[in-house]
Amino acid sequence: MTIALPTRHDEEWHYAPVEVLAGLKALPEAQHILVAAGETHPVYKCVSTGSASKVDIQRYQIDIAADARCEAFFLLTGGGYKRLDIDVTLAEGAHFELGAVGIGRAEEVTEIVTRLRHVAPGATSNQVMRGVAMDTATITMIGRIDVARQAQQTDAALGVKGLLLDRTATINARPELEIYADDVKCAHGCAIGQLDEMALFYAQQRGLPMATARNLLMQAFVAEAYGAIGDAKWREHMTGYAEAALRGTF
Repeated sequence: MTIALPTRHDEEWHYAPVEVLAGLKALPEAQHILVAAGETHPVYKCVSTGSASKVDIQRYQIDIAADARCEAFFLLTGGGYKRLDIDVTLAEGAHFELGAVGIGRAEEVTEIVTRLRHVAPGATSNQVMRGVAMDTATITMIGRIDVARQAQQTDAALGVKGLLLDRTATINARPELEIYADDVKCAHGCAIGQLDEMALFYAQQRGLPMATARNLLMQAFVAEAYGAIGDAKWREHMTGYAEAALRGTF
C-alpha cells in the first residue's frame, strides 16, 4: 500500500522545514510495539543525529492490550532534523506513560508528535513533554488525545512546557483533546517562557554563580519528564543524558 508523503498542509507536519519535506522519498516504517494483556513494556530512547544535515524520523505504533502498561521515555538532541512520531491505542484498563524531552541549539529542528486513541473504558494516560531551545533552534511539540464515545471513565493528562533561552529560538506547542464520551477526566496544559528571574536571583543570593544557577534550573525543568521512571538506574541515565545535552556534550 502506498502511503502519501506529508506536506505542510497536514496539521502534524505544519511546522516541518520545507526542505525536509521536499527531500522525503518515503516515511520510515513505524516500529510496532504490542503490549500483551497485563504486561508492562518500558521504552528508553535517545535520538541524536550528530550531523547538521541528517534527517532522523522515529515512528512508533503502540497497541496496549487490556490492563497492560507502556512506559516510554525519550530524549531528542543533536544536529539536523529529528522527529518522534508516536501513535498509541489503549484497550480497556490500559495505561500509557510518556516523558519526552527535546533540546535544540544552533539551527536544529526537533519535533515531538503524539496521538493517543482511548477506544475502551477505564484506560489512563499521562504525557509530559519538555522543550529547551537555544540560538536559532526550533522545537515543536504536538499532542492529541482522542476519546471515543465508548471510552467512558478515561483519565488522560497532557502537559507541554517550553523553555526559550534565546530570543531567536522558536517553540511551537499544540495540545489537543477530542472527546466524545461524557464520563471522563481529561486535562491538558501548555506554557512557554524563559528562566525564572526570581529563582535565578534567589540562587545567586545563596552564593551560586549565574551559570550554575541557570544549569540547575534547566536540569530541574527537563527532569520533570523523567519523574515517572520507576527504575532508578534508568531515571539516572535519562536525566544524565539530558544534562549532558544541555551542556552540549552529548
